[in-house]
Amino acid sequence: MLWGKGRRSDNVVDARDEDAGGGGGLRIGGRGLSLGGVAVVVVVGLLMGQDPMQILGSLLGQMDATQAPAPRPAQGRPASGNDPQVDFVRAMLGDTEDTWGQIFAHSNKAYEQPKLILFNGGVSSACGFASSAVGPFYCPGDHRVYLDLGFFREMEQRFSAAGDFARAYVIAHEVGHHVQNLLGISAKIQAARQRGARMEGADGLSVRQELQADCFAGVWANRAQQRLHWLEPGDLESALNAANAIGDDRLQRQARGSVMPDSFTHGTSAQRVRWFKVGFESGAPGKCDTFKAQAL
Repeated sequence: MLWGKGRRSDNVVDARDEDAGGGGGLRIGGRGLSLGGVAVVVVVGLLMGQDPMQILGSLLGQMDATQAPAPRPAQGRPASGNDPQVDFVRAMLGDTEDTWGQIFAHSNKAYEQPKLILFNGGVSSACGFASSAVGPFYCPGDHRVYLDLGFFREMEQRFSAAGDFARAYVIAHEVGHHVQNLLGISAKIQAARQRGARMEGADGLSVRQELQADCFAGVWANRAQQRLHWLEPGDLESALNAANAIGDDRLQRQARGSVMPDSFTHGTSAQRVRWFKVGFESGAPGKCDTFKAQAL
């Protein structure tokens, strides 16, 4: 991937030297576990002798928890381009800004650019404290994407998902959640959650939300390629491989040898690949309405 063509964003904040703090431990807010989070929870659960699905359910149930005072959000400083990994993140975020800025402008809307916070080990946000174990995530409370760069190494080692475009997919997926937030989709999902709507499961709202973010990532990839022509042979396959590697069915089968559709939160490998391809092949956000889709 010729990612050097991308415009560098000024919205990447380096908070890797900050004390993560967190006090009350892991608290997740605003949405389900992010890319890779399910896999880590499953592995940790098995090591601890606990049912990973119960742990997942508990974490998802904490999304609105307010028992502990929210710690001070990460501050950080503007990220520099001296580190190639940081430079890559700035290029990817910059191009998502360009892509979604154009899409929103076409609908006479202003696109609010999110901040992307780089952290190590753990970080405090408006959604509470989270450790790196949850993977990259988006917090709707402060409109920020959070990323521990160590996750890219984990992608290669644990998920066998290597390549620049695979890493770009991760960032674009989380930005997809930001787009959902700006469009009011996240608020509707949260309202449905409070009414008792089913979130988990093969047809649950959480799965539909995650698959739409995958589709939005595909839309970005389509528009970026049209402008920059930066994809090389094998790049698309690396992104599809990343989507395939973190499907609920594949992760559950690897961890416990069986699949439990009632506990799905992100969708199967086939579904994640399919919806990314829907976005990539169409380049149209309107094709990403997973909430109305009869078959995911």
